[in-house]
Amino acid sequence: MQDRGLAAYIAELVGTFILVFIIGSVVSLYAAAGGAAQFGSDFAVIGLTQGLVLFSMIQVFGGVSGAHLNPAVTTAAVLLKRIDPIDAVVYVLAQLSGGVLGALLVKGLLLDEGRAGNYGAAQVSDLLGGPLQGAIVEGIGTFLIVLVVVAVAMNARAWREWAPLSIGLTFAFCVMVFGPLTGASFNPARWFGPALISGEYGDVWPYVVGPLVGAVLAVALYRFVILAGETEDILVEDSRGRTTEVKARVEKAPGT
Repeated sequence: MQDRGLAAYIAELVGTFILVFIIGSVVSLYAAAGGAAQFGSDFAVIGLTQGLVLFSMIQVFGGVSGAHLNPAVTTAAVLLKRIDPIDAVVYVLAQLSGGVLGALLVKGLLLDEGRAGNYGAAQVSDLLGGPLQGAIVEGIGTFLIVLVVVAVAMNARAWREWAPLSIGLTFAFCVMVFGPLTGASFNPARWFGPALISGEYGDVWPYVVGPLVGAVLAVALYRFVILAGETEDILVEDSRGRTTEVKARVEKAPGT
């Protein structure tokens, strides 16, 4: 478990602020018109933009705070004992504050365009049966994103240098697929900021419960399937003194 400090809290606030500002701006500019435009190439632009900004923020702030930028990711980190619960609470408060500040900047810059799209606020589409289906969509998207976070960024045996790109690309394709259905929040802080500033909360619980449940399921799959079945590299020396790298299954003692 890593110790966190003021620098980490500020990194979470600033990183989430930039993330929500960019997301709110691109949604306001490309999806504000509504109607059929939301189901065409607009969400490819929106998804790619969101993936790129998340990739950038992880690269910038990953070494300071881990670049959670999402209460669902912080929840996963708590379950994996990567962060103290008290620090996690401060992280979430910083993320929510950053989300509000990001939405405020969208409102300040894009008054007319932003008003049409509620400054990037997420809403459950009529294509879905209701809030339950919206929560399921949000849960699936968050599950995929958090699974990549814990299996790559938080896994000592993974190629962690690929984590920012892997997470950003996963976020991008999830937005492209699920954006027309729920707005593809996958992040209570990203939902909260625009909802508070626009006053358009819609259905609250799908954007809170869905991502948190998705994060818990991702941690469960990681711990009991991926981590349990991982292999580790072992160096084997042959008769000529040369070493080769082979994979061997990691045997874990019961209860570990």
